[in-house]
Amino acid sequence: MTDEDATIRDLLLRTRRIAVVGASDRPDRPSHGVFGFLLARGYDAVPVNPVRAGRTVQGQPVLAGLAQAVPLDMVDVFRRSSEAGAVMDEAVRLGAKSVWLQLGVADEDAAARARAAGVTVVMDRCPVIEWRRLGLPPRIGQQAP
Repeated sequence: MTDEDATIRDLLLRTRRIAVVGASDRPDRPSHGVFGFLLARGYDAVPVNPVRAGRTVQGQPVLAGLAQAVPLDMVDVFRRSSEAGAVMDEAVRLGAKSVWLQLGVADEDAAARARAAGVTVVMDRCPVIEWRRLGLPPRIGQQAP
């Protein structure tokens, strides 16, 4: 197991509260499926999307902004790379312990700022894929996937 694998494994097994920025109520969107996966694994997952605020995703009320989702263990970002840095900076300011940028999303400058602030950063990865790739066990109280 690489150091990066160990970091991802630790994040997925120890994290409790996750704000999913860009969560969608549309079942055909990847953020919808990932959000459902996180809920099924027992995370306290919170959807954040100003366009969809007031609706629900997987039965959870959508919040308009990241500040409404504190306290934060992890912020999972479904935004374009050009927008991810601002989300990452806000997550750091709000005290998130980690920031996860989804497949195809990266911002090296923002990641460097976050890491300098002591925040763990994962970029261009999907927690569902990583969970399965690492063969992680069900979380406490959860059934096997």
